[in-house]
Amino acid sequence: MFSVTATRRVLLATLVAAAIGSSGGASAQDQGPIKIGELNSYSRWAAFTVPYRNGWQLAQDEINAKGGVNGRKIEIVSRDDGATTGDATRVADELVSRDGVAFLFGSFLSNVGVAMADFANQRKVLYIAAEPLTDAITMAQGNRYTFRVRPNNTMQVGMLVEQAKLAGVKRWAIVAPNYEYGQSAAAVFKKLLKGKVPDAEIVAEQYPALGKVDAGATVAALDQAKPDGVFNVLFGGDLTQFVREGNTRGLFEKRTVLSLLTGEPEWYLPLKDEVPEGWIVTGYPWEQITEPKHKAFVDAYRAKFNDTPRLGSLLGYVTVYMIRDTLERAGSTDTEALLEALENARFDTVIGPVTMRDIDHQSSMGAWVGKLALKGASATMKDWIYLDGAAFLPPAEEVKAVRKD
Repeated sequence: MFSVTATRRVLLATLVAAAIGSSGGASAQDQGPIKIGELNSYSRWAAFTVPYRNGWQLAQDEINAKGGVNGRKIEIVSRDDGATTGDATRVADELVSRDGVAFLFGSFLSNVGVAMADFANQRKVLYIAAEPLTDAITMAQGNRYTFRVRPNNTMQVGMLVEQAKLAGVKRWAIVAPNYEYGQSAAAVFKKLLKGKVPDAEIVAEQYPALGKVDAGATVAALDQAKPDGVFNVLFGGDLTQFVREGNTRGLFEKRTVLSLLTGEPEWYLPLKDEVPEGWIVTGYPWEQITEPKHKAFVDAYRAKFNDTPRLGSLLGYVTVYMIRDTLERAGSTDTEALLEALENARFDTVIGPVTMRDIDHQSSMGAWVGKLALKGASATMKDWIYLDGAAFLPPAEEVKAVRKD
């Protein structure tokens, strides 16, 4: 009898000790850092993604220096997504399964963003798309687990189409990279142009492979069609070659050019004194923005990195502060709590208020629209205006017609 009682006491003591140890472990874990997964095309698209990483690192450092989120520091676990859908989903799975991150953010290319949205839906994990612009991410491929920060193609193209109407141009040519982002932007341009300028026509379309533009052939084909306006979606090295060849052949002379993203320093700085003056662009005139919060961001960025900010820098910075606000509102890293905290949330950012619309999880972040100009031996934007994205969001009825969730 003594032996049995002793055995029971030992067993009870062991169970109590295990429970206490388990409880203590959970408490310690709660006080540990909040791990957040981030993935992007750092090796393939460094011109944008490295400044973007600088931006989110600056935000992370500032937030942690002030005590973190509800007393816990944030730890961003970053990986390269290889700029392919297969690599991105593999890396995302590793971040969630192996590294134990609470949720994911990032991505650059639109096709990768679409794949990540599908991954989020399949795994039921929150994904915040920072840069990918294709409408599909918040429209046809949208789901309850995916949110986007930057204005999508409908929003930015809509801003430029307003300028097309003002210019009175009827004959248009399109040049865009032949992948998700370029195809989406071209389709949106055709649709919105028809609504603003009903008698407009598309007289030429060129879709070179991303990163492999044959600038001579592309410019020749566009010029042969005799358009009065050109809608350009090329960026990176493709843009540089296109501009150089177009300048040489006179493609842009006496023609209205609307160009997505070309006013972003990432893409116009390599053009140097070859910048095509007068192009109407979306961009980021960082040195001309006078709002105190934005100036404080610029000063902090330059002090930390000894460099000027790019649009990617701003995006990374704003995204992580939006993440901080979401975590504070949720009071938890539970996925359902985070989703609820994001829907219809209002964020006070360094560029003004931004709202996350509930029906499509698209933010109302706007964009700067102006003209390219030379200032000394480098490019800048002039005659620019910041347009609130809320005025250019896709109509609610269109969203509801294509979303399946």
